[in-house]
Amino acid sequence: MENHLIKFDLLDWITPAKGIRYKKFKNGSNVIRLLEFSEGFLEEEYCPKGHACYVLEGCFNIEYTGKLETYAAGDVIYIPAGKEDKHKAIISKGERVLLLMYEIEHSIPDVTDYSI
Repeated sequence: MENHLIKFDLLDWITPAKGIRYKKFKNGSNVIRLLEFSEGFLEEEYCPKGHACYVLEGCFNIEYTGKLETYAAGDVIYIPAGKEDKHKAIISKGERVLLLMYEIEHSIPDVTDYSI
């Protein structure tokens, strides 16, 4: 990769279903999405995939098998992959949410030493 800058403004929006669209950058197995949820989005099944997200705009809920958590602009979310942390996004009527999402295939090792 010659350039380390991802220019989402040059990528087309992909709209796979009502209330969701995204722009996708992929390099090998690494995937980063600019993801927008809006009214009408309905996630019928729980998602077992891992994600790390930064909420750019809006407010929404994620249901984790009976537990509901609320996230808003400025929040960072880490969801490990696996059925123990399966989840569904819930978007309130009239809400629009913009996220920067990194897809996690496997668990991230515990890193506690930030020294260089």
